[in-house]
Amino acid sequence: MRTQRITRRALLAVAAAGAGFSTLGAPAVRAQQKIACRIGHSEAIGSPLTDAFESWAKMLREKSAGRIDAQHFPASQLGSYTQLIEQNRLGTIQITTGGPDTEEAVAPEIAATGGAPGFIFRDEAHVDRVLQGDIGREVSRIARAKTGVEFVDFGEVGFRHVLSKRPVGSIGDLKGLKIRVPELKVWVDFWKLLGANPTPLAYAEQYSALSTGLIDALEADVFSIKGFKWGEQAKNMTLTNHWFLPKATRVNARWLDSLPTDLQAMVRETAKTVFAEQRRVNRANTAKTLEELKASGISVRTASDRDAWIKATEPLFAEFGKKSTATMAMIEKIRSLA
Repeated sequence: MRTQRITRRALLAVAAAGAGFSTLGAPAVRAQQKIACRIGHSEAIGSPLTDAFESWAKMLREKSAGRIDAQHFPASQLGSYTQLIEQNRLGTIQITTGGPDTEEAVAPEIAATGGAPGFIFRDEAHVDRVLQGDIGREVSRIARAKTGVEFVDFGEVGFRHVLSKRPVGSIGDLKGLKIRVPELKVWVDFWKLLGANPTPLAYAEQYSALSTGLIDALEADVFSIKGFKWGEQAKNMTLTNHWFLPKATRVNARWLDSLPTDLQAMVRETAKTVFAEQRRVNRANTAKTLEELKASGISVRTASDRDAWIKATEPLFAEFGKKSTATMAMIEKIRSLA
């Protein structure tokens, strides 16, 4: 009997020790668990923006000592542009990028900082004053409150231009032109005012749409035109600088808030570092990429009457501003910023 009692005591001691070990060991195991971070977007492979996200993914892994398992999926590998935006809001992907104009239906005052309604930005210096200052911080707060996504910084693809099958030298050449636009009302209205025939279409479908004749033209930045090889189907490019499209670096707010405090700060700080460099590289490489497009056989011209384009679309500011008092106020702040 004594032996049995000793055995029981020994077993209880071992069990207690084991329980204590499990309790002490559990936090250590949890601390080593990797935090999933999927970065998915629709930007072209080889573009400055895609390269920036690749660098950021690596930085997130290294700066977190492996705690954040950042994986990068460019060129619509995880879905179309619209699908990626929605997945990001839901949190099924943690990070994506897209123009603030995407929020036209939810927060039109944000859309105004995404280039809407066209010709709102004068030059790159004006863009920086808007997005890297008080307005940019206000936009991020609004995005977080209304969409559940925090804009931790802004990358860019630069000013957009027209790529078409037939030459477009002036506003008159736009009449009836079937031009692809994002599935957003502000873009449709913009091209209607210019006399074109805007055709809403998913971003990834543009190459095939050009090849089949579904569209005659598209409008994009020089890096996307090169990266997606749209020039194989359309050989005429008109420099218009009609729309400057910032690309908000969108982080799902619930995911960001779930991180330890040090990792939250690290995500925001590394984003600022990476995308400041992205903007510098983007601007430095624009002229070089344009020359490469010319060398590939694309004929490049400048719109001879750009002032007429600006005048034709001016009514859109008042029309877009009717969406809300906040929207009109945002438009006025951007346009008046010295």
